[in-house]
Amino acid sequence: MKDPVGKPQDYTPNSPALKGINFVVPMQFAGLRLDQALAKLAPDYSRSRLQSWIRDEKVWLDGAACNIRQKVWGGESVVIEAEPDPLETAYAPQEIALNVLYEDAFLIVIDKPAGLVVHPGSGNWEGTLLNALLHHAPELSAIPRAGIVHRLDKETSGLLVVAKTLPSQTSLVRQLQGRSVKRQYLALVHGIVARGGTIDAPIGRHPTHRTKMAVVGSGKPARTHYRVLESHCGCTLLECTLESGRTHQIRVHMQYIGHPIVGDPVYGNKPKQSENSVLLAAFPRQALHAKRLSFAHPESGEFLEFESDLPEDLAALLEKLE
Repeated sequence: MKDPVGKPQDYTPNSPALKGINFVVPMQFAGLRLDQALAKLAPDYSRSRLQSWIRDEKVWLDGAACNIRQKVWGGESVVIEAEPDPLETAYAPQEIALNVLYEDAFLIVIDKPAGLVVHPGSGNWEGTLLNALLHHAPELSAIPRAGIVHRLDKETSGLLVVAKTLPSQTSLVRQLQGRSVKRQYLALVHGIVARGGTIDAPIGRHPTHRTKMAVVGSGKPARTHYRVLESHCGCTLLECTLESGRTHQIRVHMQYIGHPIVGDPVYGNKPKQSENSVLLAAFPRQALHAKRLSFAHPESGEFLEFESDLPEDLAALLEKLE
């Protein structure tokens, strides 16, 4: 039996009643709050994690649920049904289907579907493109961010390049920074856009809504070129080319010029009434697709260009609009 102070007295992973880490509260802890006692008994876990487990009834004191401020007097049995920290499992390989357009020893080009998160984060700790890549190519576990060098929003579909080696990752990052990676998007926006143009407006964190981006004077330089492909009653299909790569750049810039992207839940607004307004309002995601991607191969220097077909949902919407 181990020292009860700061170490589990018992570990019974196959307990028929409760699976977890078992302790007996030492007598010298008498008078402490439960969370204070647990912080001493289970120092591998932060106080905030222990408190969240108590609130979620993952901690049992003498077989009963308890509360954070409850005091212990020594001799009580404690069971912690410890759950893994999401950060500890975020980089786990998962078998998720990938549409691989190109792959060699140095890089992978993926056609990402809408709905797939690229990198684990708050609220999306698994089921991401990163998890899928680690299953598809286990050697990516040795590369920072599993080789991901740029991202697409969860609900944006289209092309992404992933590095398979550290030198390839360095090359692709430098190309992105040098703006030699060319990225073109299709965006269906509200309203009739008469002609193409360029939006040159800095983007930074929204001054009051910190989860959003906005055109702000203190933001980073951002430039989007756009041209009109076709117009329908109440909306316009644009081809957008990024000269910079700021978070939510096309979505923010389109809202800035008064033509937000159809289906955008963050930067959109209620469309003007038209014969297509009901159809547009029903589209379940932002109508944005990364159509074309080109760059120099990080090893050979060969110029590579890839193109992605319109996803079925966006193609179907355009067909109905026509």
